Amino acid sequence: MSPHSGVRRLVLRVVLGACLIGGLVVGGTAFRVWQVARVDDRSPADIAVVLGAAQYNGRPSPVLQARLEHAKSLFDEGVVRYLLTTGGRQPGDKYTEGQAGQMWLAAHGVPEDRIVVVGEGRDTLGSMQAVATVAKERGLSTAMIVSDPWHSLRARTMAQDAGLRAWTSPTHSGPIVQTRDTQSRYILRETGALLYYRLFHAPADDFGTEVG
Repeated sequence: MSPHSGVRRLVLRVVLGACLIGGLVVGGTAFRVWQVARVDDRSPADIAVVLGAAQYNGRPSPVLQARLEHAKSLFDEGVVRYLLTTGGRQPGDKYTEGQAGQMWLAAHGVPEDRIVVVGEGRDTLGSMQAVATVAKERGLSTAMIVSDPWHSLRARTMAQDAGLRAWTSPTHSGPIVQTRDTQSRYILRETGALLYYRLFHAPADDFGTEVG
């Protein structure tokens, strides 16, 4: 066997090994996204964090409304003490996503002193960091993350990295969870977004379709 042949075999093994490891990492992450999406942990918490989504002049989009309805049910059942609505505003918007969430909750019977608006952050990471700051100022340490199922693992990871003890109770209604095709797209998107965050500790909400 020539020296060149031995080098080629070594390179081939390295490439195949790297592909195998990469496939295992991606596959394992996708499985965790799917697995956490199925977990509805209703252990009592100080706050439910409602991840922001689009709003239209103060009216929540169907995605945001589904999250708000779920958070309100947690509050009504006594699972959480406070509801935190998150999300900033897009250029030209009159209201932040957090304000739109607060107005909807107040209009549907949640006492205003139990709603905290965190109208900052244009992505999940920014929102979670702002939430952690507000929670610390108020002496709140445990958080239930309310978002769409496929977004749950990344949002929980960011909340924990920001210093919160966090678990998830995702919504199972709304346009994002209605079809298998939609679910597959979001699992793939969140797999890439979570891997990007773990590598660079940077926002990843611009991976494909916006989630929150």
